[in-house]
Order: sequence, then C-alpha cells, then structure tokens
Amino acid sequence: FLSSVHSFGAFLVFSLLYGLIYAPTLALTNSLTFHHVPDRDRDFGRIRVWGTIGWIVVGIAVGQWLNASHTPRGAEAIAAAAAKYSLAAGTPAEVVVATAQNAGRADAFRFSAILGILMGLYCLALPKTPPSKAGAGSDTAIKKNATLEALGEIRHQPLITLFLLAVPISMVHQFYFVHTSGFLSELQVRQEAAQSAAAWINRILGVGGGGLMTIGQMMEMVVLAVIPFFAKSLSRKTLLSIGIIAYGLRMALFAYTSSIVPILFGVALHGFCFGCFIFVAFMVVDEETSKDVRASAQNLFNLVVMGLGITVGSWFAIYVVGEWAKVDGKTDFTKLFSVPMWMSLACLVLIQLFYRGGKKAASQAAA
Repeated sequence: FLSSVHSFGAFLVFSLLYGLIYAPTLALTNSLTFHHVPDRDRDFGRIRVWGTIGWIVVGIAVGQWLNASHTPRGAEAIAAAAAKYSLAAGTPAEVVVATAQNAGRADAFRFSAILGILMGLYCLALPKTPPSKAGAGSDTAIKKNATLEALGEIRHQPLITLFLLAVPISMVHQFYFVHTSGFLSELQVRQEAAQSAAAWINRILGVGGGGLMTIGQMMEMVVLAVIPFFAKSLSRKTLLSIGIIAYGLRMALFAYTSSIVPILFGVALHGFCFGCFIFVAFMVVDEETSKDVRASAQNLFNLVVMGLGITVGSWFAIYVVGEWAKVDGKTDFTKLFSVPMWMSLACLVLIQLFYRGGKKAASQAAA
C-alpha cells in the first residue's frame, strides 16, 4: 500500500496502524527468546545480534540497489536539470531530485512487504509457547489481568528505578536519531576530512544505507556479541551505568568537539548506548518479574522506551530544545547536544543513588 499511496494523510494513517500492530511484537520476540534459551546471559546476545546484522546487511543491499538502479548519475547534471525545472515550474530543486528517486523508494516498500510476509510465515514454525500460568493452588492463579500483575511488580526495586530512568534515557536516544544526520551533514560541508569519510562509507553502503551513522549499528553488533562475557562478571547496575555514560559522552563529543575522529567515535558509542542500557534493561525486566507476567512486563517496558520515550523525546528534541538552540536561523549544536549530555549525567547520578538490589546482584553476592 505504501508503495502506491500519494496522499500524506493516507500514508500517515496506514503507518500509524502498522506501528500499532507491529510495535508489540518487539517485546514479544524478547519474551519468546527468554522463555526458550537455557542461559539468558550467554544466549540472548548471541541471538539478538542477528537482528542488527540483518539491519546492516539489508540496508547495504537495498542501498546499493537503489544506488545502481534508481539514482541519476552525475551530480552536476542533476543539479543543472533540477535548476532548469525549478525555474520553469517553480518547484524546489530538492523536490526534483527526490522525485527522481521515488520509484526506488516504492520498490523498497514492495521488497519490505515481501520480507514481512515471509517473516510472518516463518513465525508459524516457531516453537509452541502458550501463555505462562501460575500453579492451580497459588493465589495468583485466580488473578486474570497480567498487566495489573506486572504493574504491581514494577513498583518495587530495581524495576521502578529502571522504568523511571528509561523515559529520560529514551529522550536522549531521540536526540541522536533526530539531529545526528543533520549534524553530520553540516560537518561534511565544513570539513574535507568528513567529506572523504562519508564518501568512502557511502561507496560501501550505497544510497539509503545510513552513511556515517551506520558505524553505530556496526558497533552495536560488536557490543551485543561480547555482552555475554561481561554479563557474567559485571552487575546489571554496572552495565546500565556504562550505557548511560556512553550516552553522555556521545552528546559531549557532539557538543564540544569539531573534528571528524572524535565525532565518529561518538557515533560508534551507539553500540554501548543500546547494548549496555536498552538491551540489558530488557534482561533485567525478564529476571526481576514472575514467570506468568514477564511478557506483560516486557510490553510495558517497550511502551515506556518505544512509546512514551520516543514520542516525548522527539517533541522535546525538535520543538523545545531544537527551537531554543537556533541562533539566527541556524542550529547551535553545542547548545543542542549539551542538553541531553546533562540529562545523561543526571540519570547516571540517579541510578547510583536509587538502583538497589536485583536478583542478579543477590546471586553474585551469594557466589
């Protein structure tokens, strides 16, 4: 449907419906994995890393295909043609260039639809996993609402601290996704070294491959692969703190450095941000809740991170801090990225003060 729609309203409505149906499956995949793997610490990272690998591989493959099949050649020729058309029709040059690639975007949507259908059929072959139920003689056996049960367990430490901190951390996360692309684009305009790095990476990734930001996904792949080793030796609190530190350091590098090397290091920190906080947080939710409400707890945490955090974070990053950081119509990136930097530091202090206990910490202390 998205490959053929021409109305923004229809595109928006269909996208919202798609998100409403698809979003719960993100937490469901975590629940299914935790239910079936023998060792959460050892196995979850090894499985989840393939999601990141798939993200990168498909991005590169589709990007190269769009670059080869649907991208006009010769930047100067494109600019000249766009300029002539703009003068004649009053159409912005950017719109002309974008229109030239719309056929490729439509094909990408069709390819996504095919993959989605295949993935849905594959899910029918997954192991049977009926809802977990409490024992017949237990008090919880007569309670029917797993969501209310999960909310009752979330009220206790360390989950209450984790859920509350997940909101500002998700907001910080959105600063990266909302503003980093524009920040890197401006950097490429100002610095030849940034232009060279972007050109080299884009030759590999193709159009739509993510450019310099794909470095973050590649580092995420590395971090998820090694998380099993650190999950055995480091406490959950330590891993979560490393993730928060990575968030703050990344924003600090974006705000207060101007050379390409430290900024690319900041992009690479995305692996630690996601791996050590978001990824580990889902592990904490699983191990700190009762067996019969774990799926509901995962969905609630997903709602906090992917729903509340992203929605409020996008609004805050664009319409509050984004507008405040504009000077003479241009974005002051030092002002812009300093806000999520301080938010990250505040979250780091709060997790040190209030994150207590946890089954993982108790088991390590007993050992």
